[in-house]
Amino acid sequence: MSRSKIIYFGFCLILIVLIVWRYQVLELRIKNYELGRYNDSEEEIVLIGRVVKESDVRETNTKLTIEARLPNGSQASKILVTVSRYPEYKYGDEIKITGKLQTPAVFEDFNYKDYLKKDGVYSVIYYPKVELLSRGEYKSFISASYAGILFFKDKLRQSIYKSLSPPQSSILGAMLLGDKSRMSLELKEKLNIAGVRHITAVSGMHILILSTILMSFLLGLGFWKGQAFYISIIIIFLFIAMTGFQASGVRAGIMGGLFLLGQKIGRKSVSSRAIVIAAGIILVINPLLLFYDVGFQLSFLAVLGIIYLSPAFKRWLRFVPEVKFFNFRSILVMTFSAYIFTLPILIYNFGRISLVGPLTNVLILPFIYWIMIFGFIFGLAGMLWSGLGLILSLPCWLLLTYVVKIVDFFSKSWAAKTIENVHWLWLIIAYLILAVFVYWLERKEKSPIRWKSYWASKESIMCKK
Repeated sequence: MSRSKIIYFGFCLILIVLIVWRYQVLELRIKNYELGRYNDSEEEIVLIGRVVKESDVRETNTKLTIEARLPNGSQASKILVTVSRYPEYKYGDEIKITGKLQTPAVFEDFNYKDYLKKDGVYSVIYYPKVELLSRGEYKSFISASYAGILFFKDKLRQSIYKSLSPPQSSILGAMLLGDKSRMSLELKEKLNIAGVRHITAVSGMHILILSTILMSFLLGLGFWKGQAFYISIIIIFLFIAMTGFQASGVRAGIMGGLFLLGQKIGRKSVSSRAIVIAAGIILVINPLLLFYDVGFQLSFLAVLGIIYLSPAFKRWLRFVPEVKFFNFRSILVMTFSAYIFTLPILIYNFGRISLVGPLTNVLILPFIYWIMIFGFIFGLAGMLWSGLGLILSLPCWLLLTYVVKIVDFFSKSWAAKTIENVHWLWLIIAYLILAVFVYWLERKEKSPIRWKSYWASKESIMCKK
């Protein structure tokens, strides 16, 4: 075994130990959760807390993540508070809450308790009495900086929603700002059926596009490659912070950083080792993502699919021409590779498969690059002058309208197949088959001469017959 493999497996072993340790720490924290004894009781309690995440504004209400404690100074714990749409509360606000704690519900088709558990939230309160105690008083430079990032995000959001109307504005808001809650349930369902819901999530695709835009722009301005690399890393970090440090965004940021590092040192390929290390780092931070965050699972499976299957698809689809600015062959390769690797877990978790997913991705993905470019341009321009933002929003509106029309056409009942009561054993078998298939492809890739001679001998035998 080579030295690099020994170092890699050693590093993986360290990550596994750290993940197990972190999981035990989190389980102990849940066990010692002080506020848990008030869950589902009729006792109305008073809590003092601070808003520690950006307010999740919905159509009729707002959800606040509060780090709260009892007035006697107990240990602070996260709770999710649902309040009326107005008055508005912002990140960093200190508030007094009077209400009844509840355990998050477990529905027939959705485990809300586990969904919140991965974020460290074990209690919810619905429409309590709220009193604002202070605003704009930040405990640290980091808190003040994050508040500044959210202020910039709010201005950019206002610019986007002022220049575009739904559903175009909600799609762009989800892509650039992570505002998925502003999309209607009908639009989310259409995106699911059409197989393109992922375009509205902050993912590796978005970070890769942003990385490409930044490097091209900075190098065009005359920066050295090293300077462009560090500036791009900083901007990507700010972008991930602006979208709320979502799990998919953090994973994408790590992979985007690896992509930029590859450009800096001249090695553009990103191996499965980098993916595993990125996953390990994220799971050390929060091991519950592995069990309770389907988005996390899909993100890594999609990237692994691209790494392991794209070489084969490049050969199989070499007859497809590359078109300047659109790269149809590359998009086909990435779409099919990611689709095959994520298909089993999609069926297992959601009980539905999009029959048109590969086609709709081919029709839409080539335009995401330009939507993001035009979106950022008119959004920033609109922050300076709303009239200029409205004028510059036209190209983005046209592309988003095209996306909406494609989604509308391919979101009919015939476009998806429902598969109910999928057993977990089927999931394991599916990925074992995929693993064997990947192993076969790699063996074939490493021994091209042997395989060519094999097929040549087969043709010779057929000719003799």
